Amino acid sequence: MFAPELKDLITEGKIYDLGQPWHPGMPHHPLHPPFVYGLARKHGDVKYEGGGSSANDLFAFGGHTGTHLDAVGHISKNGKLFGGLEAAREQDSLRGLSRRNIEETPPIISRGILLDIPGLKKVGVLEKGYPISRKDIQETIAFQGVEIKRGDVVLVRTGWARYWENPNLFNDHEGVPGVTLEAARFLVEAGMRLTGADTTAYEVVPTKSMGVHVFLLAEQGIQIMEMLNLEELAREKVHRFVFIVIPLKIRGGTGSPIRPIAIR
Repeated sequence: MFAPELKDLITEGKIYDLGQPWHPGMPHHPLHPPFVYGLARKHGDVKYEGGGSSANDLFAFGGHTGTHLDAVGHISKNGKLFGGLEAAREQDSLRGLSRRNIEETPPIISRGILLDIPGLKKVGVLEKGYPISRKDIQETIAFQGVEIKRGDVVLVRTGWARYWENPNLFNDHEGVPGVTLEAARFLVEAGMRLTGADTTAYEVVPTKSMGVHVFLLAEQGIQIMEMLNLEELAREKVHRFVFIVIPLKIRGGTGSPIRPIAIR
């Protein structure tokens, strides 16, 4: 059952798919494995009585490949996971994380807010390495006439999803725009429960410290989604919506592929 405030957001029932497609050669963070696919059995390899046949596939990828959700335990600080847990005691090469893993994340249904930073600046895509500041966030909130409330999911658009079919540009080593630490602090102060962006790393790339990840995951326990597709929401100026995301129940996992949706 939706809470009353969520029901009020569904004015049309239109669904927006916020996940990127999976295919060989798709962009992926250089620290994570690529998506590998093969049609393991083709139609005609096995035939059933009456003429039926089936095909099936084999694919391999990492928990942080493609549109995905980070588990709280994806990042540690000084050897500790969120809540002061010793990372060394909670991790195992075969069993993964015993706590702060992705299996602990329940299905999430919440109010969502899109912050369209290029929309504020009247550009299609932010420039390489652009640092999204607290001021940018505040001005976008005012420009769009939205308010971040406690428990909201906040999605930050850079326009980078337009480069999905160009992996070299999407993963540009010269720089990818992202949220700064001061901006992340502001969003936490405003009460957000979950956040995400349309880039590989949410924060500015390159980075030497992963400071925003450390702050959100290891210090605040706030999970991050990456490689979202926010273009349709921005194009139709949908800034408030019901947001739904359900991660896979990967026991011990540090992350999970997702196919999030927004309902207008």
